[in-house]
Amino acid sequence: MRIIAIDPGYERLGIAVIEKNPKQKETLLYSDCFKTDKDTPHHERLGLIGDEIERIILEYKPQVLALENLFFSTNAKTAITVAEARGVILYEAAKHGLHVYEYGPGEIKVAVTGYGKSDKEQIIAMIPRLIKVEKNIKHDDEYDAIAVGLTCLAIEKF
Repeated sequence: MRIIAIDPGYERLGIAVIEKNPKQKETLLYSDCFKTDKDTPHHERLGLIGDEIERIILEYKPQVLALENLFFSTNAKTAITVAEARGVILYEAAKHGLHVYEYGPGEIKVAVTGYGKSDKEQIIAMIPRLIKVEKNIKHDDEYDAIAVGLTCLAIEKF
């Protein structure tokens, strides 16, 4: 079972591909922080996000997309652009026949750390204990995407 997991954003997207292995620790096949340039027109940035998601789907052939739910309490403009990016991501998942699972921040924290109010450092500390990581992860967005994928595995029990 392969999962493409995404921490959605507009300027930065965390993306991970996780493989569930029978009788051994899951493996991180791919992770990255995909960035779009603020000087690129809005519609083109959304197109770049779609192209990148499609590239990864075609390369790694996941069966499932796991996505963090949108949660913003103050900045409506940011919420709208992230919602539009999520729409592009969901479109690519539908186009390629992926099953989609969405999780809120609290669900992700509980699945990864066992505590719904854990902080970023606690999540980062738990990830290498839960999944085989053979690369140096540079961005929090990557950790967030991995956490989304691990949440999918924990909740859906494939």
